Amino acid sequence: MFSTSKLSDAVVTVFGGGGFIGNYVAQELLRRGARVRIASRNPDKAFALKPLADLGQLQFARCDITKDESVAAVLEGATHVVNLVGAFDGNLIALMGEAPGRMARIAKNSGAQAFVHLSAIGADADSQVDYAKAKALGEERVREGFPEATILRPSIVFGKDDDFLNMFAGLIETLPFLPVFGPEAQLQLVYVDDVAEAVMVALTKPEQHGGHLYELGGPEKLTMMEINQRIAAAQGRKRRFIAMPDGLSSAFAAMPGTPMSKDQWALLQPGSTVSGEHRTFADLGIDPRPLGLFLDKWMTRYRKFGRFGLSNERNKERETRGVKAPETGAGSKV
Repeated sequence: MFSTSKLSDAVVTVFGGGGFIGNYVAQELLRRGARVRIASRNPDKAFALKPLADLGQLQFARCDITKDESVAAVLEGATHVVNLVGAFDGNLIALMGEAPGRMARIAKNSGAQAFVHLSAIGADADSQVDYAKAKALGEERVREGFPEATILRPSIVFGKDDDFLNMFAGLIETLPFLPVFGPEAQLQLVYVDDVAEAVMVALTKPEQHGGHLYELGGPEKLTMMEINQRIAAAQGRKRRFIAMPDGLSSAFAAMPGTPMSKDQWALLQPGSTVSGEHRTFADLGIDPRPLGLFLDKWMTRYRKFGRFGLSNERNKERETRGVKAPETGAGSKV
């Protein structure tokens, strides 16, 4: 693959490359001509990337990020490093707190040119939530091990195959009424391709973005209630949404088998928006895209009649207003 990209022929180790965000980051790296090494506990989850790579461009490596020797093995020869590891269960301090520091230290000692670490809005060393505390510790350890690293803090990341929009979409498709946890909590949902682009910019310009922290939020603030309402509208469904009191929501989230964990509920309460205290997409030269640009298309598979469902509803609405629906049969100009 011929490429004029600054990442052409670079060797990029992507920790957590088998996950949702990792898939998009890896695709961008491949498109730019980089040689990509997916380092993961379960690298087979990224095998779908194989058809997108040229011969020898993509490598899969099993890695235990809690062990120096395992991390060192997947960083051998790497010129650039990306850490995307995230979890809501297990030993979060070990996985998202100490392990990033291990990666950063070994990468620095191995001569890597750039290190990009994905944290999250809400990272807080003083938080009572293990996830937020672990993310904050991870940032600290990365700075210690690789001072020139770039730290990215995205809000909740959305995409056509995410676990966020699709979870609510499935519930809205199935249930006539739904409880909404944290109905007034504001989120700046951020498009996964925009996050992947931010990683690319940070990797290619470490002299400009290294040593800095960026908060990545989408162009609009939406409450949880508004997000649910938008999903329902995109499906062409009328649903009743019930704002749940915080006490009841917290008790529900603490129960086993619920779609939202106790930590996720605690993180949702304050919302997830940029603070204004750090650099943002604008400083990376990226114009983030809104949810509305994609939602109608992505919700097609959840509509009652698929791609024909919403158009039929719209035609009925037009007819009630005395507007003739466009013809689509033989001889039509449509």
